[in-house]
Amino acid sequence: MRSMSEQPFNTWLNKVPEVTLAFWIIKIMSTTVGETVADFLAVNAGLGQGLTRSVMGAFLLAALVLQLRTWRYTPWVYWLTVVLVSVVGTQITDLLTDGLGVSLYLSTAAFAALLTILFSAWYRAERTLSIHDIVTRRRELFYWATILCTFALGTAAGDLATEALGLGFTNGVMAFGTLIGLAFAMWRMGGNAVLTFWIAYILTRPFGAALGDLLTQAKAYGGIGMGAMWTSALFLSVIVILVANAQRKSRSPELAPTAR
Repeated sequence: MRSMSEQPFNTWLNKVPEVTLAFWIIKIMSTTVGETVADFLAVNAGLGQGLTRSVMGAFLLAALVLQLRTWRYTPWVYWLTVVLVSVVGTQITDLLTDGLGVSLYLSTAAFAALLTILFSAWYRAERTLSIHDIVTRRRELFYWATILCTFALGTAAGDLATEALGLGFTNGVMAFGTLIGLAFAMWRMGGNAVLTFWIAYILTRPFGAALGDLLTQAKAYGGIGMGAMWTSALFLSVIVILVANAQRKSRSPELAPTAR
């Protein structure tokens, strides 16, 4: 695999996948896995929050380096990075809430403000927020910083809605699912594609978090009781199948993406 330093910027291909149904399925499942894997490693596997954060942070750093060194979209590298960003984003919010006692109201507002700053800086520097134009190192750095912030914000907003505001897991899934549906309807009716994409992308995180809690939590707490291990295994299996299919397609000459 050729590194970025060996590949001229003007020959880079877009570094992120096309937005298809498979994209959204993997994204939502990745957000749920971020919730369930973090809980499983810290609680069920007995690693504790501190060690889990260190291990997942190291894995994320390694995955990001690998992703940044590629010069085109590589499905398994990209989605591995997304899953790890999801886990770390969840842990950042959990650290603030459970470890440092920061209010979910405050953390949600702070992450929303940080995300606004990132979007503003990205647009001022590049004049676009479209994921179809991630063809330079600076744009990709903006992209991954934004993705991490959306996961942290989504975790905080999801916990705020389902726990602090008492919405509950089932109602949380329905509420955030409805908002995602509205964003899709706005796009179908001619709404700005970039704006509706990012609205939906942000909302998938609290939707996935609520879905993860609904599946893993005991029935006494309003969940189905599948447990973190089985939920993680099921969703990871589906992710692997879909990513493997995308990897196969990306290697087919007639289906390979072209430079934009």
